[in-house]
Amino acid sequence: MFSKILIANRGEIACRIIRACRDMGIRSAVIYSEVDEGALHTRLADEAHLIGPAAPAESYLNIERIIGAAINCGVDAVHPGYGFLSEQAPFAEACQEVGIVFIGPEPGTLRAAGDKIASRVAAAEAGVPIIPGAAPPEGDAGSWQVEEWKAEADRLEFPILIKAAGGGGGRGMRRADSPGDIEEAVASARAEALAAFGDGRLYLEKMLPAARHVEVQILGDGSGAAIHLGERECSVQRRHQKVFEESPAPGIAPSLREDILAAAVRLGEKLSYRGAGTVEFLVGEGGGFYLLEINARLQVEHPVTEMVTGLDLVALQIQIAAEGRLPLTQSDIRFNGHAAEARLYAEDPARDFMPQSGQVRALDLPGGEGVRVDTGIAPGSFVPPDYDPLLAKIIAWGADRPAALARLSGALAGLQLTGLRTNQSFLAAVAGHPAFRSGELATDFIEQWKDELSGESSGEGMEDARIAAALGVHLSAMSSPGARRNDENGDRHDPWDHLGEGRPGGDRSGGWIPRGAA
Repeated sequence: MFSKILIANRGEIACRIIRACRDMGIRSAVIYSEVDEGALHTRLADEAHLIGPAAPAESYLNIERIIGAAINCGVDAVHPGYGFLSEQAPFAEACQEVGIVFIGPEPGTLRAAGDKIASRVAAAEAGVPIIPGAAPPEGDAGSWQVEEWKAEADRLEFPILIKAAGGGGGRGMRRADSPGDIEEAVASARAEALAAFGDGRLYLEKMLPAARHVEVQILGDGSGAAIHLGERECSVQRRHQKVFEESPAPGIAPSLREDILAAAVRLGEKLSYRGAGTVEFLVGEGGGFYLLEINARLQVEHPVTEMVTGLDLVALQIQIAAEGRLPLTQSDIRFNGHAAEARLYAEDPARDFMPQSGQVRALDLPGGEGVRVDTGIAPGSFVPPDYDPLLAKIIAWGADRPAALARLSGALAGLQLTGLRTNQSFLAAVAGHPAFRSGELATDFIEQWKDELSGESSGEGMEDARIAAALGVHLSAMSSPGARRNDENGDRHDPWDHLGEGRPGGDRSGGWIPRGAA
């Protein structure tokens, strides 16, 4: 097993990986940019190393500096988390070149999974259904004239999506409803894809109306063996980015579920996938399902799978990377109950979910049986404008879906955060909406019900007395020198100790899986 791991990330996922390392007896080292000095992940890790300025290209995306930090602090392995360099083959190769284990798939798998055109080919070869589509030779958007794009779109039938071959998350994607939309859609999609991924290749896909987004968590050993850990429902999205996730997916017929799970495992085997990954599908109104993409990394929403299986996915990632084998067989996986997650963002739903930045003045996290909060913030934390505005993930488990959603609604109501605007009220509105409660889900859910979900943003207007009461001793404890570094006796302080039962993950005896959840 590894003795020390460098976490090449920040925020809540860095804190999550630190906790797994601690539970496994592994020392953790983190990197941070200038704007993240004093951030929660730097306080929790055994070591913290300045990597560069706030700009991601000069810090969290700078392979040379990160590898230098990994060498200097003598780690055995690097965990990339999600986002940033997590799916970048050059980063995995750079780790290999200096004899450091990359906790994730092999570089060749990363390239195959990250190239949406290549992954469609691999899926077809593995007998996995793919959405009808078309691509220019080598995916080069410039190799087709506008009329050729229009002809292929006509063949697929409008509406269609023009998508980036080398990225995801909704970037480099444009919808076209008629031939007149094509020229501008291709140009803007290509420009955004080049800016976001350095890759301007594009392809066409038929747009599936009222589709559901269902994904499967897989684990592989890198040698062709793979298993699944069930599916997740991820249909509630804004700007093609997920807001709510749950497991299992509600209302999926057992036969369809088995087909989707089997298809995901076949694709994992085809790619000789190593570690934890996700195969994402769209499920049409008629029950047909089609590959959307492969995310060759840990997902933001992995906690809902952990809650229903009782497994620690980060620990499994680390174990597979260290030992080169799957520690579980498919028959070892057991599912229990239902889990749902809501993503708390620093954003203003009333202004088209515009990201927000600022300082967290007061923070009171929900707790209780079956409730888990993963976060990278604490009272006094500064949320910079330079990175994704995810603040926390509120996850709830119940014996069934109604019980899980009731706990989730209660947790959202109990959360208190001031200092910047968040989507807390919006999340509460979604969690309580009749269509959501009844499982009437599709990727256009938010657009369909936007008038009923709109409202003021949360996080502003708490009076000074409530701020003081909510802060208590937390702000001084979290911002003290001892919270960030060794004290005069050389002992490492854990800021979670100051948060009591409200800290991420609940009390230590409960670990990452709430008692009674699995």
